[in-house]
Amino acid sequence: MALTTKLEAVNIIISVIGEAPVNTLTGVSLPISVLQAQSALDETSKAVQSEGWHCNTEHEYELVPDAGTGKIALPANTLRFDLDPLLYTDVDPVQRGTKLYDRKNHTEVWSKSVKGTITFDLDFEDLPEQLRHYITVKSGRVFANRFIGTREIEGFTLREEVEAKARAIDSDSETADRTIFDNYSVLRVIDR
Repeated sequence: MALTTKLEAVNIIISVIGEAPVNTLTGVSLPISVLQAQSALDETSKAVQSEGWHCNTEHEYELVPDAGTGKIALPANTLRFDLDPLLYTDVDPVQRGTKLYDRKNHTEVWSKSVKGTITFDLDFEDLPEQLRHYITVKSGRVFANRFIGTREIEGFTLREEVEAKARAIDSDSETADRTIFDNYSVLRVIDR
């Protein structure tokens, strides 16, 4: 069984409102429902990935300032970046567009490289199947609610969405290999 493609996801989304499947997502004569389904899929994918899952979050990710300007450019698909506040007490970084800004020192200029936790916006095809399914089902509910807005369809798809999210969380937890020691509050108590 193959992973869900973006075309299959869009066809699942438009099936929620009873539309016939399409064979391609390219071309100038796509129905408006297909374009809106693609938009809902992209929007929902970004929103879900913003939560930070094991598959799209990297820890100890190093960012190096530009040699000429001293500014740190974030990768174009960055959804979130944060430094460990215990390691970096002299700065308060925030993402401003595609640059890293220091709120504490009121500057975009950095004197040294920094390591932090970064969350990426991955392409739909780069996501694990459980997350693809959750995003597809959630997109279908959002799309149907915007397109025709009936309570019956929303209720049905909401149940399916809750189940899909539970499977995605379960899969994410399995692959993350988390322990209680990964939590700062637990570590603080143990380290007393």
